[in-house]
Amino acid sequence: MSDSVLFAVCPPGLEDILHAEIVSQGWSQASVVAGGVEFQGGWQDVWRANIVLRGATRILVRLGSFRAFHLAQLDKRARKFEWGHFLRPDVPVKAEVTSRRSKIYHAGAAKQRIERAISETLGAPIGGEDAVVLKVRIEDDLVTISLDSSGESLHKRGHKEAVGKAPIRETLAALFMRACGFDGSENLLDPMCGSGTFPIEAAEWAAGLAPGRARGFAFEQLATYEADNCADLRKSAQSETPLRFFGSDRNAGAVQMAQANAKRAGVQAITSFSQAAISDAIRPDCAPGLIMINPPYGGRIGNKKLLFGLYGAMGQRLKEQFQGWRVGIVTSDTSLARATGLPKLTNGAPIPHGGLKVRLFQSQL
Repeated sequence: MSDSVLFAVCPPGLEDILHAEIVSQGWSQASVVAGGVEFQGGWQDVWRANIVLRGATRILVRLGSFRAFHLAQLDKRARKFEWGHFLRPDVPVKAEVTSRRSKIYHAGAAKQRIERAISETLGAPIGGEDAVVLKVRIEDDLVTISLDSSGESLHKRGHKEAVGKAPIRETLAALFMRACGFDGSENLLDPMCGSGTFPIEAAEWAAGLAPGRARGFAFEQLATYEADNCADLRKSAQSETPLRFFGSDRNAGAVQMAQANAKRAGVQAITSFSQAAISDAIRPDCAPGLIMINPPYGGRIGNKKLLFGLYGAMGQRLKEQFQGWRVGIVTSDTSLARATGLPKLTNGAPIPHGGLKVRLFQSQL
């Protein structure tokens, strides 16, 4: 394929952060749009974007568009679309259709017409859990067809088998770390680490390990896939780093999960996990860096009223033990964040996460 429009999806409110990452990876002509970032690329860019981008939720590829004012016209033009350039006749496919401000207003009927056209012209089976997904948007009578090249959400890195209660997704963790200025060149600590998302993600980043190196993607089921070329993109040149990435948690089971996840990710040599309550968190023997915390908050775990003491103790310990460190706290409640008493506390935009809106609060100790 000649260069097409690629769309990297992210939670609304974090588009600028993802844009900075995409530009840093060499796609200099990227532009921010609602819900993500658009950039140009061919199939090799599709593979690389899926493998190397830490903050993207998924990568969509725009395949083409055409006008259709009624279902018969949609059927006719869908049958002329060059599905065989992208899809394989032996791989199932399904369409997800939305329609706005168009004469074709019945998304379900449009879905049936498009899937039937693919089945009868290409021979591909329709539906199933492993189907390649086509995203079809009908807006102002323009039918735009995109393909989900990722499959499972990109936060699934392929090494995290054990997860704790209310974990933060790796993609969101990476975006929040970048929003705090983290670029893989400083130490990091999470004193409420749960299953270890922040330290493991930071360790991979510093070691030059591609986030998608160990997982599969929907693009592997396309007619355009070239296994040898993609294998080269997966090969991360792991680099030595003097940095260290620390996590602690009051729950012994969480510490064990984090250690197991770090081992599967191949970063056990530069990560360290220990059991400790937040009020007993110990400053590691290293240069100051970034503290990232995703503490419990009322809408997510337990009763919010009981959490003010926890946040107060957290803030007190950080101020006593971690002078010179920067702090990033993810929480849904501004009053809880303020209860830490951290100096010069700033807050970011509300970000959708697990049915709630969370914010990133930052402080310099």
